[in-house]
Amino acid sequence: MIPTLPGITTVAQTITLALSPIFMLTAIGQLLNVLAGRLSRVVDRVRALEQLHPRSTGPEHDRHIWELRLLDRRISIINASLFLAVSSAVMTSLVVVSLFVATLGKLHFASIVAIAFILAMILLIASLVSFMFEVRLSLRAIHVRKEYLDS
Repeated sequence: MIPTLPGITTVAQTITLALSPIFMLTAIGQLLNVLAGRLSRVVDRVRALEQLHPRSTGPEHDRHIWELRLLDRRISIINASLFLAVSSAVMTSLVVVSLFVATLGKLHFASIVAIAFILAMILLIASLVSFMFEVRLSLRAIHVRKEYLDS
């Protein structure tokens, strides 16, 4: 018996099914871009503070230490968010591949595809929540100090 390949209609339907996860990959890519940009800015600020830290004294020194601790925490949160976003992208890519493998191989593993997509969404949600925490944490550092407002 000669194996038959799926028709163009079947492949077209699979492509249509794969479009939603592919759009999700685009969104994740944009999130990764934002996170990488924020990480770069935080690292630049850490380097600048590390230059100032040894020469500072008193309240200014204490403020540098406070800000360095805050920046260190932000770096950790951004790294976690990046990891979760990349994991979501990998799971989403596996969903797309699974759709095509299932179609071409005439396999029936819809449950596996659904679970992979749900896991991808959970990872994306976790990444976005981490991102939200990092943004909230960054807002603690950008308030104008009172001594500058009292002039």
